[in-house]
Amino acid sequence: MRKIKEVLRLKWERGLSNRQIAAACGVSRPTVSEYLRRTAEAGLNWPLPVDLDEAHLEQLLFPPPPDLPAQIRGLPDWQQIHEELRGKNVTLFLLWQEYRQANPEGYQYSWFCEHYRAWQGKLDLVMRQDHRAGEKLFVNYAGQTVPVIDRTTGEIHEAQVFVAVMGASNYTYAEATWSQKLPDWIGSHIRAFQYLNGVPELVVPDNLRSGVTKAHRYEPDLNPTYQDMAAHYGVGVVPTRARKPRDKAKVEGGVLIVERWILAALRHRQHFSLGQLNATIRELLEKLNNRPFRKLPGCRRDQFEQLDKPVLQPLPAEP
Repeated sequence: MRKIKEVLRLKWERGLSNRQIAAACGVSRPTVSEYLRRTAEAGLNWPLPVDLDEAHLEQLLFPPPPDLPAQIRGLPDWQQIHEELRGKNVTLFLLWQEYRQANPEGYQYSWFCEHYRAWQGKLDLVMRQDHRAGEKLFVNYAGQTVPVIDRTTGEIHEAQVFVAVMGASNYTYAEATWSQKLPDWIGSHIRAFQYLNGVPELVVPDNLRSGVTKAHRYEPDLNPTYQDMAAHYGVGVVPTRARKPRDKAKVEGGVLIVERWILAALRHRQHFSLGQLNATIRELLEKLNNRPFRKLPGCRRDQFEQLDKPVLQPLPAEP
């Protein structure tokens, strides 16, 4: 219950300042000013009518908004809100202000936030996280390997699969390498940047030994070569934090999608060289990035072209 009567008593009967009233009633000064403004607009004077209790006074000064139909209020386009929110420096409050400018009878900010979160909750987790356009590239290796057969000896070598996912668009890159060692790790980053034809603000690796020599909650130690590569491309490296599942959700979701849509499709196919395997992966990768979303319009490529690509940093002259 608001302390409207006490605010009015202290103002009109005791003559206290708004600051003193705010301190005495445990409310903010703007709240005190708002109570006084609404009371003046309602034409009330002190003392208040005897039969006007606190509840009726609150109803008089803070009447409920008219119960207008949704068509008159204007329902926000949540899909458009979701896409706009991934632009740089765009906030939910800014989008609500623009909505109210277009719909003066529209819903309040609290309703706007509550219903956007409810709509957002229906999306897949990998789609649901808020990532700014062009900001983060999540990188890791799939847990699954792919066999490559040596034609001369028949020996089978297990190739590792590097996966990179853009945060805002879910645009995905994948390739096979012989190992997870430093040269392959660095080379995969270079080719991922080439595939994107640009560089994000940040690369977010899991705490892989090739990239992070010492895992630490606040200040992990990066491999010096990895640091040199990051400096050359003008990108920051922010490893995922230990025991923080949300940090890893995007890349783990991307790895799972690659395993389902690319690696599963390779299970009955034989490859006799790394180049042949990567040609097959690239073919399946194009299908993945062009495959329509189930719960959103468009596909990964559409989202990448619209969100990430325009704000990526240019590639350096030399890799």
